[in-house]
Order: sequence, then C-alpha cells, then structure tokens
Amino acid sequence: MIIIQRYGCQRRLRRRSRLLLTGAVSGGNSMSSTVGDNVGRLRRLRGLTQEQLAEAAGLAVETIQKLEQNKPGSPRMSTLRAIASALAVPTSALVGPAVAGLAAGPGSDDDKIALGLLRRALTPARGLSGMTVGHVSVSPPTVDGLQRSIAEIDRIYHGDDYASALARLPVLIGAARSLVDASSGDQRTTSAGQLAQAYQIAGTTLIQLRSFDLAHHALNLALDVADESGNELVAASVVTTMCWMLLRQGRFDEAEQLAVATADAVEPRFSRADPTRLAVWGWLMLRGSAAAIRDGRADDAGEMLDAASAAAARIGEQLPADVALRMPVTMGAFCAVTVEMKRVEMSVVAGDPVTALALAERVPPGSGRATSDNRNRHQLDRAWANAERGDLVEATRILSGLRAKSPTWLRHQRYAGDIVTTILTRRRRPVSQELAALADLLGAGS
Repeated sequence: MIIIQRYGCQRRLRRRSRLLLTGAVSGGNSMSSTVGDNVGRLRRLRGLTQEQLAEAAGLAVETIQKLEQNKPGSPRMSTLRAIASALAVPTSALVGPAVAGLAAGPGSDDDKIALGLLRRALTPARGLSGMTVGHVSVSPPTVDGLQRSIAEIDRIYHGDDYASALARLPVLIGAARSLVDASSGDQRTTSAGQLAQAYQIAGTTLIQLRSFDLAHHALNLALDVADESGNELVAASVVTTMCWMLLRQGRFDEAEQLAVATADAVEPRFSRADPTRLAVWGWLMLRGSAAAIRDGRADDAGEMLDAASAAAARIGEQLPADVALRMPVTMGAFCAVTVEMKRVEMSVVAGDPVTALALAERVPPGSGRATSDNRNRHQLDRAWANAERGDLVEATRILSGLRAKSPTWLRHQRYAGDIVTTILTRRRRPVSQELAALADLLGAGS
C-alpha cells in the first residue's frame, strides 16, 4: 500500500511538472506563472531583445517567440537550460511558481521578481563546509570589462531604473565572483575590489527600495571583500553607503560614529590633493554632518560640512577622466554643488525654511557632478521650504517637475508624500489636477 501511494504521488508530481512547463498550472499566484511569461519578463529585465536572447542561447529566434507566446507544446529541457544560462538564472527560475515566490511585498511584478533574483545571488543556499548551491556559472570577464559593467549599472541605478539595476546585479555579482575565483596576485586584489563595488551597488539599490536587512547583508559582503582587496578607499566608500542606510533607519549616533572613525582612518593630506581620497573623505564628512544635524547638534554638523567644502574646493570643478574611472562607485560625484545642496538640507532638517531658501539661491548653477539622487533631494528641500513659507503653488510646481522627470524615484520618497500632505492640509483652493496626480503617485492625503 505504501509503495502504491508513493508511486501515485510520483506520478502526480510528474504530471504537475509537465503542466508547469506548458503553463497549465498557475500556482495560485496572480503573477504570470507560465514558462513563456517568465522568459519574456526576465528577458526584458535583462534589457535583451528576443533576437539577442536567441543568439546568446544558441537558439532560433522563432523558438523564443513561440515560447513567449505560450504556444502549445512543451519546450525541451535542453532548451530551457540554454535560455536560463543566457539569462544567468537557474533553470528552476523559469518555472512559474518558483519565480513568483522569489519576492513579496509592495512594488511592481518586475520589481518583485528582480528583487528575488538578487536575494538569491546575495543569500545562496549553504550546506556543509561552506558548500553553496544555486549559483549560476558565469564566464570570467576581463578586469576592464567588469569595470565598464559596474559603471553601466551605476548609471542605470542613477537613471532611476531600479528594476533593470536589480535584474542586472545578479549577473554582475556572478561575473565578479568568477573573476576573483579565476585570478591570483595583483589581479585578484583588483577584482576583489570590483566585487566589493558590485555588492555596494546592490546595497545602494536595496536601500532606495527600503529592503534594509538585505542591503545590510550586501554591504557586509562588500566590506569583507574590500578587506581582501586591501584597498582602504574602496572599503571606506562602502562605509559611506552603510552610513546612508543607518541615516535612513534613524540610527544617527551610529552613522556619525562610523563616518567620523572611517574619515579619521583615511584622512588625506590636502597638500598632495589625491582626488580619490579627498572625495571619499568628503563623502564621509557629509554623512557625519547629516547624522549630527539630525541628532540636534548644528555646530558639529556645520564644522563637518565646512570640511567637506574644503575637500571639494581642493578637487576642483574638473575631474580627469582617468581619475573618475579609478574611483569607487559614485565617489566621483562629490563636488562643491553636492556640498552646497547638503547645506540647504541641513537648514531643512533644522526646521529653518527661510535660511534653506536663501542657501538654495547660492547653490552654483548647473548640477556639477552631483548625482540625480542628490539633485532630486535638493528639489524636495526647496519644495518643503516653499510649502512651509506658504507658497503652495511653487511647492507644487517643483514637485510636479520631479514627477515629470523622475517619477520612479519620487514614488519611493516618504519625504515627498509628507510635503504633499502638508500642501493638501493647508490649501484654500480646490485640489488642482497636478496636485491630485502627485497625491495619487505618493499615496498622500488618503
């Protein structure tokens, strides 16, 4: 009887597997769960056309088209393996319920699936003696090729395309790991520093999406690998991201202590003017200042901002291209404009809209090398100050500009929702169309 029951169970499992491959079983999930749907979704997340995926998998484009259109017929397992390899995911990730279960929580389906794939890359299943399963084999890139990939994903992140950044990060991490494993000597230390930067971008993206626990894990991995590389500036760059995460979590005292201690360890000699060291140190001063002002110590915050300003002035407006390429992720964005934007932010945190607006007038024209995140945050600060001063029309105009330019970034900002709620509360006129659109995007006033 037991044998019969076991056989019947195996038969049902085999039948279910066939149904999953043909898309006949949904797994009870509202997300697309057919193999074809998931191939199409993962292909788009990777930024590939059907032709490019077919070429990478060594298949006819008609095969990809037929699969994505969910036409009758079960794909061969060899076909699925080839597609999975080209997409740098496990073959099991093409099966609907497996992909649907990768992530949960708010956000689009693409965000959820991409976040799940990144979670797999950062937290592989482990067994005895450090054994891991689930890693996808990736051919080692060149050091220069890997650096270009790091810069490209950093660009995608700062273009607010978080789903694409999340989707590409597992491939980047896998490639960086394979290069470290295949290298020795100086190349191994260099590639270890690059792997640390890959983990850092992952942590940065996860912080933006408020996945703080997974971000913390990614940044700890980055620090471990940075130690192996022996590059203290790469490690210190990772610390700046760690401090940002602590700030987002309200852990101000820890953020300041970490920033100051790390800044002391890498303090530059201004007479030698090493741009990379100056930039890393300057960012740490900005993080320390942000923590101090939030902890109610304006004098300490001001001193650290002044120190950062001196570092930015020493670097100058023009950063040689070869220096920018050697810098850790986002360090090249440190500049005088960034510092002055943070000075405005300091007044906002202190609750002084008058000073904030006056300082905003002094922000140098143009954006310098400031990242889109910092430029957008500066616009939120201007919107807040205008709202506090009673100019609700100007505050709404600034926010509408952000909605038109950076809607994805704006949607993830609770600060923006607070400003819109303030405007809605204080308005004396009916809600305008643009204010209603902002409230809808941010879920404000509901």
